[in-house]
Amino acid sequence: MQSGKRVRLRRRTKLLESVSYSVEVDEFQTDVLKNEAAFRAELAHCSDICFRSLHTDCGTAIVLIYVDGLIDIKLLDQVVLQPLATDVNAHSSVKLSKASIQRQLATVSQVHAVSTVSGALKELFRSKVVVLIDGENQALIADLQGFEKRAVEEPSAELTVRGPRDGFTETLRVNTSLIRRRIRTPRLKMESFTLGELSDTDIVISYIDGIAPSAILDEVRTRIRRIKIDGILESSYIEEMIEDSPFTPFPLIQNTERPDAVCSSLLEGKIAIFVDTTPFVLIVPMTFWSGLQASEDYYERFIYASFIRILRLLLVNVALFLPSLYVAVTTFHPQLIPTNLLISIAAAREGVPFPAVIEALIMETMFEGLREAGVRLPKPIGSAVSIVGALVIGQAAVQAGIISAPMVIVVAATGIASFAIPRYNLGTAYRILRFPLLILAGVLGLYGICFGALLILIHLVNLRSFGVPYMTPVSPQLFGEWRDVFIRSPRWNMTRSPMFSSRMRRRMPAGQQPSPEQENRRH
Repeated sequence: MQSGKRVRLRRRTKLLESVSYSVEVDEFQTDVLKNEAAFRAELAHCSDICFRSLHTDCGTAIVLIYVDGLIDIKLLDQVVLQPLATDVNAHSSVKLSKASIQRQLATVSQVHAVSTVSGALKELFRSKVVVLIDGENQALIADLQGFEKRAVEEPSAELTVRGPRDGFTETLRVNTSLIRRRIRTPRLKMESFTLGELSDTDIVISYIDGIAPSAILDEVRTRIRRIKIDGILESSYIEEMIEDSPFTPFPLIQNTERPDAVCSSLLEGKIAIFVDTTPFVLIVPMTFWSGLQASEDYYERFIYASFIRILRLLLVNVALFLPSLYVAVTTFHPQLIPTNLLISIAAAREGVPFPAVIEALIMETMFEGLREAGVRLPKPIGSAVSIVGALVIGQAAVQAGIISAPMVIVVAATGIASFAIPRYNLGTAYRILRFPLLILAGVLGLYGICFGALLILIHLVNLRSFGVPYMTPVSPQLFGEWRDVFIRSPRWNMTRSPMFSSRMRRRMPAGQQPSPEQENRRH
């Protein structure tokens, strides 16, 4: 018996070597050897591609092709190989057909047929098994995905004290399932796209039918379809190709690792863009104010959330203007400083060789360098290096008389204030704008700061995110929407959807404010 198998294997090897197949012919042929030769020609020098063969005494040949590491080997043995081997032995004198093999694969979640080599190759690299059958001009595709994937964990970039702890992973269907768990309605739509000539990356846009504006939805589809690129490795590839203004420091597309943030945006009429192999989901359109809102604002009582939001807005302005104000006031407008404070600053600056603007630029550059070093270094030592480095360098610079102590305090306060910005990309915009404002303050004083702030404001009101003004609802003024901008109103007071949703709809009926009098009337 074993000698017979060896003879068939040697005969098959000689036949494969003698078969000539033109790779220009894309259609499958009825000769399984020619089809297998086509795959071997296309997959030459691919050591991770596996070919498994089964034979019957009557000459029926079956070839299974898969990528090692992308499929579940145990499932392949139990669901495919064992049933096929049993069927081959039971019907050794009967020629097997595609229909009979497809019945054997009934336990596989998805099985379908393709008629071209290119189509089968595309499915092969999507973690599928290609089944070639002698006498058939089609191949069966069996879905047996089983690659390694990260478990659902808490997002490391968007931590909260209260709220859900699950975060997105690098697996597309895991991410979409996290949304389905929260929004259980057929109105939640998931439209699939494929981008990347070589990466063939799966993209999904998600929205709630009847809430998401049709104009914005059509624009999202149009911008995604016009992308032509060799590979998509992360959602930032999509972000850069579909944003309205690529030369602005401000983010026009929100990204998040939190499923609850995506669900909240979908309920407001926004659109989410999922990209396979990345845990960051894109949300469009984005406004300036949504970049200053944290998920935790909606999980704490509205009094606490409103106080934190006002404090956050104050710290945002501190992070942008404090170094510039210090430089402008100490250099050009000392009369604005109280006398006692002015004497203290003058005493601290005595012997410092640099003007205030140079001091600020040196310290800001050093602080940004320490922050970047803390991010790039391993976690156990990253935070220690950034904190110790700031303390040691700041203290040494003051003792050496290179930098004044007030400047160290100003830069440290600015850094602390910048950490209060919830979105990393929006915080980066403030870090960038801080330097030109410093230069303007060092050259023109308060007039330079006012000029720079006016330019930033003009730039912000002219920005659009998928046609929606970036400063909505402050510019244009939509006073009915202000209840969730500078403060967070009680949930029972936010009864309507945002203005940019497809239609003004009530999210809840009015009159739900809790009141002891109402409870007494019920009893």
